[in-house]
Amino acid sequence: MDDGIKRKYATARQVLHTYFRSVIRYPIFIFLVFIGVIGLQVADLAAPWYLKEFFNVLASQPPNAATVSQLLGIIVIVALIWLASWAMRRLQDFSNIALESRVMTDLFSRAFEYLIGHSYNFFTSNFAGSLTHRVSKFSRAFEVMFDAVALQFFPTFLFVCGAVTVLYIRNHTLGIALGVWSVLFMAFQIYVAKLRQPVRAARAEADTRITGTLADAISNHPTIMLFSGSSHELGLFKGVVNIWRKATLRSWLADNWIWSGIGFFMIVIEVILLWVATVYWGKGLLTIGDFVLIQAYLMTTFDRLVSINRELRRFYDALADSSEMVYILEQKHDVRDAPGAEPMKVTKGGIVLKDVNFSFSPANPLLVGLNLQIEPKEKVGLVGPSGAGKSTITKLLLRMFDLKGGNIFIDGQDIAKVTQDSLRESIAFVPQEPVLFHRPLMENIRYGRRGATDEEVVEASKKAHCHEFISRLNQGYGTFVGERGIKLSGGERQRVAIARAILKNAPVLLLDEATSSLDSESEALIQDALETLMKDKTVIVIAHRLSTIMKMDRIIVLEKGNVVAEGTHQQLLEDKGLYQKLWKIQAGGFRDELPPEEVDVDEIESEEEYKEKEPPKVIKMK
Repeated sequence: MDDGIKRKYATARQVLHTYFRSVIRYPIFIFLVFIGVIGLQVADLAAPWYLKEFFNVLASQPPNAATVSQLLGIIVIVALIWLASWAMRRLQDFSNIALESRVMTDLFSRAFEYLIGHSYNFFTSNFAGSLTHRVSKFSRAFEVMFDAVALQFFPTFLFVCGAVTVLYIRNHTLGIALGVWSVLFMAFQIYVAKLRQPVRAARAEADTRITGTLADAISNHPTIMLFSGSSHELGLFKGVVNIWRKATLRSWLADNWIWSGIGFFMIVIEVILLWVATVYWGKGLLTIGDFVLIQAYLMTTFDRLVSINRELRRFYDALADSSEMVYILEQKHDVRDAPGAEPMKVTKGGIVLKDVNFSFSPANPLLVGLNLQIEPKEKVGLVGPSGAGKSTITKLLLRMFDLKGGNIFIDGQDIAKVTQDSLRESIAFVPQEPVLFHRPLMENIRYGRRGATDEEVVEASKKAHCHEFISRLNQGYGTFVGERGIKLSGGERQRVAIARAILKNAPVLLLDEATSSLDSESEALIQDALETLMKDKTVIVIAHRLSTIMKMDRIIVLEKGNVVAEGTHQQLLEDKGLYQKLWKIQAGGFRDELPPEEVDVDEIESEEEYKEKEPPKVIKMK
């Protein structure tokens, strides 16, 4: 199970370029980190040289005051070198901490900003849990990768180059042997790391899928409970975990073979250098101190190169972790502001849809050549069967999707050529299924106009008739509503959404079945509030209860993405079309005792279907 799309990854170059652009903003900290690294390596190379001299003095001179004095002098020099090494490490560590904390903060912010700017369609095609996991891994992967480069790869390169140079100066054969071995060792490391990368990427993908599956199950727990789906979901989750187990096993086996190769390399160089050193010592060309120098360099080199292997593994793990998010960052937003887009200025609220075409796939067009004009301050109701394009029109007005053809104008301004934020600031939208933040009710309502005072929020709540139930809560407006507002009933969430729209007070108002979750009593409570809200605004109302829109200035009947009829309620009743048939159903043509408000009509697919089928007793609009 996954999020329904084929996963794609950014290249290593794209990942490194993304991180580089963030790091380069802090040149002072980069400079300090590398000064610390270089100073530390110089100290680590110098100390064994003086230890060599120390043991040469011990081995070649008799114990007397002069010898002791000479040895103490060397100890002082070594102590100063170690002290310098300590200071350089502190400089490296503090600079690294300052740099990484800033860059990771920037990466978190950049990832959130770009991710949240993706289209509505993008978020309906991805698990929220998977996206959350990718953002988190993206920033933390930088810490691993930068530590590997700045604290392992670069220092090791400097130390090995320095050790080879010192040994070459002391004895050409020893220096060349260590140099050749180091080159072969690193070539082996890089080669096997590249071979291992697809395995690491598969494990990272499996890890993300586990997160997505968990998030999907947890967010749908009520459905699992109601349909006794625990065993079924457990089976799905076990399948995903089994994929992760296989990917992890392949990764660990690859690591084990690599460690076997590293151990063999180390045995070879240790034997070669000691063998050569012994031969040259027998010829009087090397001293006891040279053995100390060789062994000190070898042990440090081995330790560094073993660490390199660990860091390469972590580096490529981090590369795999970050590549999913970088791929998202590299993708252009489906819906984006046009170059030089200006803010929209809405004074009247006239809306024109001209030759509008839209579809999610060429084989299934939703709107075909739709033309529609709504006058400023006009109240318009949209009616039609399921799939007629009613809700699609509201999404296109909000520019959740871009048109496939045609234009939409508000006050003569093409919505594709103005900034998205200014467009949406000019429109208040109450959806059929409002979603709330897991934040206090005060913040949720204030989201309609984030600069509003507490008093203005309360006033909007009173007009939307949600002040009553909020006042009964233990923490009142400070009550947290749960993820997506789950702690509130559907009607309560909808009244909160209406309060937001009242507070926003935009010149254009879209109501997409805004009273569908309200019982008759609750609906009656907010009808006056809606009428107040609609005053002096251009209003588009989608409603499954025709009685809700019968007072509109104009009612537009849609079918298969086109306008099939329009007029006032009375005019449409006089026309023997789909609207009249729907109204007869709701007016009690089949159940006189059934109030119009309680009959839904959206299951009727078309007028032809109406003629062929006996209408159900209660017909629901989606």
